[in-house]
Amino acid sequence: MSDTYTPPKVWTWESESGGRFASINRPISGPTHDKKLSVGKHPHQLYSLATPNGVKVTVMFEELLAAGIKEAEYDAWLINIGDGDQFGSGFVEVNPNSKIPALMDHTTTPPTRIFESGAILLHLAEKFDAFLTKDPAKRPEMLSWLFWQMGSAPYLGGGFGHFYAYAPEKWEYPINRFAMEVKRQLDVLDKRLAEVPYLAGDDYTIADIANWAWYGQLALGRLYEAAEFLSVHEYKNVVRWAEDIDSRPAVQRGRMVNRAFGDPKTQLHERHDAGDFDTNTQDKIAPEDS
Repeated sequence: MSDTYTPPKVWTWESESGGRFASINRPISGPTHDKKLSVGKHPHQLYSLATPNGVKVTVMFEELLAAGIKEAEYDAWLINIGDGDQFGSGFVEVNPNSKIPALMDHTTTPPTRIFESGAILLHLAEKFDAFLTKDPAKRPEMLSWLFWQMGSAPYLGGGFGHFYAYAPEKWEYPINRFAMEVKRQLDVLDKRLAEVPYLAGDDYTIADIANWAWYGQLALGRLYEAAEFLSVHEYKNVVRWAEDIDSRPAVQRGRMVNRAFGDPKTQLHERHDAGDFDTNTQDKIAPEDS
């Protein structure tokens, strides 16, 4: 950094911080406008965007449906965080933290709200007894890797991703600091995956779904255009694991749901039926309807 910053005795919010997403960052919570959320016909109503945290949940739903669990049907509604949809009054009622994803489970009376991606994964896994390790003795291992992701990914996203890809200027110190930590995390995963096929052992679980959305996609070159910079190819066990999970049809579908960027063929803004993957991706919707 070229300039030295001396923090004031008391911090005050005087202007946007700059960089991508600066307009949606603020030091207070709560809604900025009134907007009700749409509700579809299925038991589960998901409000999300296909960021890594959002992808965790849509992959989970698609995996449950692929496993024949029809009770896991869901409607997925697009929350465009760039437009501030997460600050609408209806969304804040579901998630007071104004972050995607957020879920309303209408199988209970009154409906149950669940926010935070890890909580949603655990709620669905326990509800349907699916994608939990089959060996009860390995449940603590599964939960450890699930919560490892929750604690580690902010260094990848809010740390490395922000300063490498989104900050208004490139500063050496924060990029080096967070690149070092992300590579350490990849090394942690690589050593674990040298021992076992999946993070909890032999079973593919919610720990893999959660970690794949961040670290798997990083290893596949999909995050921050940073694969070469971080030499992700060096983490061969992570790459093997990432490619294995990426080949699952449910994962491929889950990546498309609530996606509003990239190739139009990969974008399914809303998902209300399995047939939407064939008929409602953005490449199949006329411009005047999109």
